[in-house]
Amino acid sequence: MKAVELNNCILQDIERMQPDVLDLIRTLCAIPAPSHHEERRAEYVRDWFLARGMHAEIDEAKNVLIPMGLDRYEDIVVIMAHTDTVFPDMEPMPLREENGKFFCPGVGDDTTNLAAMMMLALYLKDYQPRCGVLFVGDSCEEGLGNLKGCKAIMHAYGDRVKAFLSLDGGVTHVCTHAVGSARYRISASTQGGHSFADFGAKNAIAVLAGIVAALYKQSVPEIPGSKTTYNVGMIEGGTSVNTIAQHAHMLYEYRSDNAECLAQMESQMKRVLEAHTPEDASVEVDLLGLRPCAEQVDPKKQDMLSRACVDALARYVGGNPGLQAASTDCNIPLSMGIPSACFGVYVGEGEHTREEWVDTASICPGMKAAASVLLNWFEEKQ
Repeated sequence: MKAVELNNCILQDIERMQPDVLDLIRTLCAIPAPSHHEERRAEYVRDWFLARGMHAEIDEAKNVLIPMGLDRYEDIVVIMAHTDTVFPDMEPMPLREENGKFFCPGVGDDTTNLAAMMMLALYLKDYQPRCGVLFVGDSCEEGLGNLKGCKAIMHAYGDRVKAFLSLDGGVTHVCTHAVGSARYRISASTQGGHSFADFGAKNAIAVLAGIVAALYKQSVPEIPGSKTTYNVGMIEGGTSVNTIAQHAHMLYEYRSDNAECLAQMESQMKRVLEAHTPEDASVEVDLLGLRPCAEQVDPKKQDMLSRACVDALARYVGGNPGLQAASTDCNIPLSMGIPSACFGVYVGEGEHTREEWVDTASICPGMKAAASVLLNWFEEKQ
């Protein structure tokens, strides 16, 4: 496997499709798609392919599947871009065009990559696949979506998948290592009471504060070549300024690119909770999300895929793209030992903020890089 050198015809075709790509991005941005509520965007993507003579369907996880050659080949390659955005908005978010940039929450992550994947899949419909190829607009990649869409795809096809490519993020790096995570809601309950009349009664917020303080005194595991982090991202609870809080909860996560470190963090959390739960209070822990690390991936096959992605970006975008670890749809296939990589097709900033923007001129070279990788799995037209 390698970065395929694109001939002049393909290069010109990708350049000519750019106005359609930009129109598609505008349309997709106007369709709200929070995690777990992607149905409108999924329906649009499905109908877009059907209107162009391609088979497309939506599964129970709200993934859009565009299969090529799955009935002729046992081996499958999955190419995926997620339909959901990190934002909860159910109304269209404003898109502004200024100085060659698109400004809109979610415009880059992952709307631009989704549009690029759709246009490239359409372009490749007249090519002959060398194996089964499954393009997917997948659901629930963000946050507490917990990679639901990717998990459903890998559950259905995992024993046939020989390689996995996610179009997500930008052109500056290729993600080839999985950052696993565990996310929890930790809830404290006490009797509570009136802040004056019942002064001295246990306060649920104070209980959580003690737990937070203890968590932030813990040491992260130190295994060479790995990184482990933790974070309390939200605390809520109580009734009023003159009420001793009966209930409070917080959101807590830990992350690592090493499975052993994740196990150590789980043990440390359990010890902290046991040591800092008073007798006159109760603490409950709910697991909200679990993302695995990589497991037993063939290093030679992984290196070939990684190198093809890096070389394609270097050739058609420029610069010196590096390899990095991140939490993406690749976590699932990597945890199953399947060679996987992730990169995007644009230059932009502000991911996961409402100030997100994409440089529209960067999309064309990014799509050329993506096509250079995808053509490994297709026979070039004669």
